[in-house]
Amino acid sequence: MKAVQKALLGRKLGMTQVFGENGRAHAVTVVLAGPCHVVQRKTAEKDGYDALQLGFDEVPAKRLNKPRLGHLKKAGAEMPPVRHLAEFRLTDCDAYAIGAKIGAEIFEVGETVDVTATSKGKGFAGVQKRYHFSGGPASHGSMSHRRPASSGATDAARTFKGWRKPGHMGNVRVTVKGLQVEMVDTEKGVIALHGSVPGPIGSLVMVTRRAPVGKQAKEGE
Repeated sequence: MKAVQKALLGRKLGMTQVFGENGRAHAVTVVLAGPCHVVQRKTAEKDGYDALQLGFDEVPAKRLNKPRLGHLKKAGAEMPPVRHLAEFRLTDCDAYAIGAKIGAEIFEVGETVDVTATSKGKGFAGVQKRYHFSGGPASHGSMSHRRPASSGATDAARTFKGWRKPGHMGNVRVTVKGLQVEMVDTEKGVIALHGSVPGPIGSLVMVTRRAPVGKQAKEGE
């Protein structure tokens, strides 16, 4: 996992539109960004790498099992019970202490971020819907309107890995890169991202900002 400059867990709230300075409407996805709690700190001396473990979505303690409650108890008495935990390798882990709360305020309008989530599951799908195959002839004499064509070798007695066939569509981990932050509301704890975000409404998302490299890193200095 590569180091990132900023990271946050959130929840997809839905889509709407905002108007830019030129008067044009932009389709945006509204994300509840945090608040996240710093649960654990990984160090290079002890664990071999630097990282932060963030907790999100406070729930009643009775909804968590004893191992999770014991893990949260190590962070301190003030740590609330949280449903989700995720680890991020940040470029500056020293900026956050155990128990610190992180929210939408870490992002700024105009930044580009990456969003990772689980896409919507669409059940069993054929090759035309799943892989955009063109399909066979549409005339009455055809016997393969929507069927896949040749499946390759027949003497292998198995399906080759990566072969495009009908099957389960969606419900996979997807990362959309380069979404621009259009709006940040620190009071409500939400951010608006230009474009679409994977997953259904209410799904868990991870919003990260990649660390600058090459020319961008030099300009930041």
